Amino acid sequence: MSAILTEVSEIAGELSRIPHLQLLANEPLSRHTRFALGGPARWLADATTPLALQQALAALRHHADPWLLIGGGTNLIVADGGFDGVVLRYRGAELQQDQNEITAGSGADLEALVDSSVAAGLGGLECLKRIPGWVGAAIYGNAGAYGQQVSDRLTRVTFHDGEQIREWSRQECQFRYRASRFKEHRGWVILSASFALTPGDRSALAAQAEEIRAIRDEKFPPTLRCAGSIFKNLIHAALPAATQSRVPSRMIKGGKVPAAWFLEQVGAKGFSRGGIRVADYHANLIYNAGDGRAGELIQLLDELKRRVQAEFNFTLEEEVQYVGFANRVSY
Repeated sequence: MSAILTEVSEIAGELSRIPHLQLLANEPLSRHTRFALGGPARWLADATTPLALQQALAALRHHADPWLLIGGGTNLIVADGGFDGVVLRYRGAELQQDQNEITAGSGADLEALVDSSVAAGLGGLECLKRIPGWVGAAIYGNAGAYGQQVSDRLTRVTFHDGEQIREWSRQECQFRYRASRFKEHRGWVILSASFALTPGDRSALAAQAEEIRAIRDEKFPPTLRCAGSIFKNLIHAALPAATQSRVPSRMIKGGKVPAAWFLEQVGAKGFSRGGIRVADYHANLIYNAGDGRAGELIQLLDELKRRVQAEFNFTLEEEVQYVGFANRVSY
């Protein structure tokens, strides 16, 4: 157990007594988000075992202190004022292989899961190479790229619903594009997930993963302070009829249109607000140039959404989640 406390409160005292839970006070959330934005959390609590998590959840639910659950912070925009409550993370990161199945703790890096499957000569996850973040958050948002989604090979998810540990099949999770049933129950904590994979040639799988890595590193350099593509792609058939007719056929892939195409039409490339910029080469890549603030990012996103709405008569939807904003739907 480790605890760093700058003040004593009832909830902090209770959390600090839980074995295998680390508690940090006034921890800048900019250290834990890929945008490197956001003020401090009053308390950041990291549970490393299911029991520690269960005890932390019980404590949080019996106090009035606000709290929220996050993963690796890849897709979070945290307010400059931070979060005046407890931010909880589950850090269980074990990876276990049983023949053609790999079970991953939700705190494991998604890339570690991909690398483990490739090293074992098991296919089905290699196109997820270089997607940042933790396994649990990837399941929560059904992350995907290049024709694969994290849900494609998933067989079951173990999670804590606040009262007990439960298990759902893939079908029960109700996965869809960048969404799952867990988004309807944000206080539930994913503990682990199992994936049924296909034996393949290890060298061929490694070559494919390396190809994906090179593509993503060129588009989204690992050192770039961004959340990858920030707006969701669009279902072509769901767009207004007049807008559908304006989309070039070459831009429609798998029934979807890249949000970047719409953003490019309204002059997004190179647009900036303070220290926040849109990449010159990709209209759906927005990054912190080094001295940006969350407030500037919000201003930029709202302006881009306004432009697309005015030009194409629909509203872009963010993939990111918000923390600590009074006037936005927060995580």
